[in-house]
Amino acid sequence: MARHKSAEKRSRQNVVKRLRNTSVKSSVKTRMKSVLNAVDEKDKTTSEAALAAAIPAINKAASKGVFHKKTASRKISRLTKKVNALKG
Repeated sequence: MARHKSAEKRSRQNVVKRLRNTSVKSSVKTRMKSVLNAVDEKDKTTSEAALAAAIPAINKAASKGVFHKKTASRKISRLTKKVNALKG
């Protein structure tokens, strides 16, 4: 249990950040899953639209510190690779 005033504040901040991070991660996972479902159905237009929605969400999460920059890049790369495989 936090005893100092600064430790109590840090504890409150951690709760807020944890809730925000959980929410952002969940929404990113949902967008990624929509891309993967469209790829499984081999639907080019839907998968491209879902990818176009997922990329900014992943980048925004990385800029807010929810994901590391390279983790976001890896996620985007893997999704893009799967969508591009449908084209060829």
